[in-house]
Amino acid sequence: MKEPFFSFVIPVFNRPEEVRELLESLTSQQYNKPFEVVLVEDGSAQSSKEVVLDYKEKLQISYYFKENSGPGDSRNYGMRRAKGDYFLILDSDCIIPPEYLIEVEKELTSEFVHCFGGPDNAHASFSDVQKSINYAMTSLITTGGIRGNKKSLNKFQPRSFNLGLSKEIFEKTNGFGNIHPGEDPDLTFRIWQAGYSTRLFSKAYVYHKRRIDWSKFYKQVNKFGSVRPILNKWHPETKKMTYWFPTIFLVGFVMSIILSAFGFTQLIICYGLYFLVLFIDSFIKNKNLKIALLSIYAVCIQFLGYGVGFLKSTILLNFNRKPAEELFPNLFFSK
Repeated sequence: MKEPFFSFVIPVFNRPEEVRELLESLTSQQYNKPFEVVLVEDGSAQSSKEVVLDYKEKLQISYYFKENSGPGDSRNYGMRRAKGDYFLILDSDCIIPPEYLIEVEKELTSEFVHCFGGPDNAHASFSDVQKSINYAMTSLITTGGIRGNKKSLNKFQPRSFNLGLSKEIFEKTNGFGNIHPGEDPDLTFRIWQAGYSTRLFSKAYVYHKRRIDWSKFYKQVNKFGSVRPILNKWHPETKKMTYWFPTIFLVGFVMSIILSAFGFTQLIICYGLYFLVLFIDSFIKNKNLKIALLSIYAVCIQFLGYGVGFLKSTILLNFNRKPAEELFPNLFFSK
């Protein structure tokens, strides 16, 4: 295999200061070979162009501005203009550790794969809320475990905040669709259908800041839950009972409260034990009492948002003949 030429492809929407942090981290890469950065401004009102100009002398960087059409289409736009033969897709709210490219090349050299995903970690500079949300989104004992441990997975589903894609597979699949969120698992399923495999590069991690408050976090996970039944309908071979877990968890929690009022406390004790395990696990990982407590709150929001979204979407899709694009217009971008 020849050495790949890497192109970072980064869509951005109204986040110039995040772009500055990301580009600054890319200047610190320990990788001693050329690579390029392609930044696609997705119709932003707050331009990142001036920030990009500050890094023209430090990075091989290209900047494009286009009308707003969503992150998936913006990534496709960037990949069509990139010079590399291997694309590294990042979210603009990521910070990249210095050894990232070295780890990616090491993995591709030892066992080449046309698509990979990397995990996300919490940076020391993150706020307590960011760290608690990061725990909820990455822990193996929540719905986020898919990002964290390759031993727990038969097939790894990369996520677009940290995803690698060969030019060959991009041209074969035509890249991302116009659904959002959900464009990354949709692409992964089409990659599998095309006969290619995916793999987790556990050491090629990024620091994912997720600059959101509790309200935005609920809306985000609610959309994740709403999208999953759509993907199940598009790709029925990927259905899993585990996708029902947040909804079942939510219904069971309500039932445990009702039953405890009548003296049946066994179920609510089980929930209490689960929250205790969450607290201990988060405390061990974050070494902070406040973050451990906030992690319980974050997981509750995660299950509530995802569970409600999943149940509502499942009902609408099964009892309505309208296509998903008409039922959920907020989940689709027009190209």
